[in-house]
Amino acid sequence: MSESWIANRMHKIDASGIRKVFDLAVKMKNPINLSIGQPHFDTPESVKQALIAAVEGGKNVYSVTQGIAPLRDALQSQIQTQYGHTDRQVFVTSGTSGGLMLALSTLVNEGDEVIVFDPYFVMYKHLVTLAGGVCRMINTYPDFRIDLDQVRAAITPRTKAILCNSPCNPTGYVATEAELKGLAQLAAEKNVCLISDEIYRVFCYDRPFVSPAQWNDQTLVIDGFSKSHSMTGLRLGFAHGPAHIIQQMIKLQQFTFVCAPQPVQWAGLAAMQCDVSDRVADYARKRKFLIKELSSHYDIRGAEGAFYLFVKAPWGTGTEFVAKAIENELLIIPGNVFSQYDTHFRISFAAEDQTLERGVEILKRIARK
Repeated sequence: MSESWIANRMHKIDASGIRKVFDLAVKMKNPINLSIGQPHFDTPESVKQALIAAVEGGKNVYSVTQGIAPLRDALQSQIQTQYGHTDRQVFVTSGTSGGLMLALSTLVNEGDEVIVFDPYFVMYKHLVTLAGGVCRMINTYPDFRIDLDQVRAAITPRTKAILCNSPCNPTGYVATEAELKGLAQLAAEKNVCLISDEIYRVFCYDRPFVSPAQWNDQTLVIDGFSKSHSMTGLRLGFAHGPAHIIQQMIKLQQFTFVCAPQPVQWAGLAAMQCDVSDRVADYARKRKFLIKELSSHYDIRGAEGAFYLFVKAPWGTGTEFVAKAIENELLIIPGNVFSQYDTHFRISFAAEDQTLERGVEILKRIARK
């Protein structure tokens, strides 16, 4: 096979950061894994039973592209109650990542710009590249706050979208109401699509979750069940926004993902009836433990939502510090996987208490080189 067959876009997608971490991890005998970006608790029993019932009931064929009517109607009712937008429409996607890919592919022309806040979810940069766009990064260090003056200055005639993620992966930062309202109003003023990635919506610990869609009815929201209901492998998301955008995304889904897996959609319907507040409370407790134990050793900012700490390395680069952690059997992720800068590392506290306790002891030990 000739190298010349590979499309140019693939050479702009670099997976080396994550690959290096896991190459190092292969040699670990008793790993303490604080790298996983998914809940450690099991899928709720009612969700599993709904999935089994759907499979055994023969619901294993394609659904309509936009999703089964009962799930779509339940989501639409919930969204209508929350926003009251006359033109807001929902459809079911094959995972939140699938929804993001559809959104960017629908909106972005070759050379268009998408504003992304750095640090960012690792997939954003690559999905923008896949769509033919260019990321305009806005540095949010050290506090990870949204500076509206920087956003305004970054908007050019080529700006097509602003991609916002609150609560944020990897920083755990939860944007304030003032930040989100200002961002929503600025996007409306500049006629730029605001895409709000709300997959960690239920995991807010210090202040209530707010969506920028409440101040801008053209906001495109991407959401899903993966994190809230521990359904990462089941690939079930949804998107809602202005009907003219949603209809184009549905058209693209028809010719790419076709639909979300039908049995999983019935499981999603059951998930909508689940109370996960006990799991959110458990992560709030774990976060409190980590901050209490590590704050005297590390500079920790953000960490108000999701299940991550994005911590400044106390010495060396983020990559060098992570290599040292891995030597000590602790698996964490270097910050340059999520950023233009190599100064931080990400901890996931979606883990058992015993694992967190072991990880904390190592982090305390290696804080001083």
